[in-house]
Amino acid sequence: MPNYKFECLNVSVSGEGVARVEINRPEALNAFNTQTWTEIGQCFTQFKSDGDVRSVVLCAAGRMFTAGLDLKEAMASSLGKARDPDSDVDVARKGYYHRLFILDFQSAISAVEVCDKPVVVVVQGGCLGIGMDLISACDVRIATEDAYFVVKEVDIGMAADVGTLQRLPKIVGNDSWVREVCYTARRVGSKEAHLVGLVSSVYATTGEAMKAAEDMAGVIAAKSPVAVVGTKHLLNYSRDHSVGEGLEYTALWNTLAHNSHDMATAIVSSLKKQAAQFPKL
Repeated sequence: MPNYKFECLNVSVSGEGVARVEINRPEALNAFNTQTWTEIGQCFTQFKSDGDVRSVVLCAAGRMFTAGLDLKEAMASSLGKARDPDSDVDVARKGYYHRLFILDFQSAISAVEVCDKPVVVVVQGGCLGIGMDLISACDVRIATEDAYFVVKEVDIGMAADVGTLQRLPKIVGNDSWVREVCYTARRVGSKEAHLVGLVSSVYATTGEAMKAAEDMAGVIAAKSPVAVVGTKHLLNYSRDHSVGEGLEYTALWNTLAHNSHDMATAIVSSLKKQAAQFPKL
């Protein structure tokens, strides 16, 4: 089993295959420094090839999911220096390395999406900036009544560049609403987030939301891992391709996946009205 020891994340995996990932910088309102997003990328990359992990619950310690990017660290880092107008470094050279930095950041957050294990995220309190990028890469979003969401980047003089602008329109399906919240950086409450489809359910307390997420992840973990990872992979592929392309790709995928013993196990268990037991991936 991979070593899930991190500085900014608390990670555990239950015997049933449910991994719990907790962002753990409550003293900084879980603001993302480089270590945080790097560890998220590493963690979810490891999950993808860990057969003991069947589903994931993502959450955060403290009263806020995340305050967004750690601006103090960002300004003190090479990211901040790249913006220094007094720097004598050639603009093209600064731009070259800054692009690589952005691509690394994108890859770390995208690791949540390309990890074939479904991810259920629980949002409490504020979810700002990079938090929106992160939850947009998750499969299912659950919120508490006090949760609120802000696409914050325009307020610090930039366009969001780690996934929100690419994923949010496909999650919500209301182009006018998406553009409004991205242009204005206004605060969106949990009730509105539920209404537009950003989150699938809202609970009164963090405890209730966590229980719902863990129950859902447990149900997912009990299914055939071959079926679950295939379903997530095909949903992601089909979202980004035409219906025809999605169908053709699914046919190729299932040409292999239909050879799994899980299908026979599931059918027999269903007929006997028994809970099926599936080996790990």
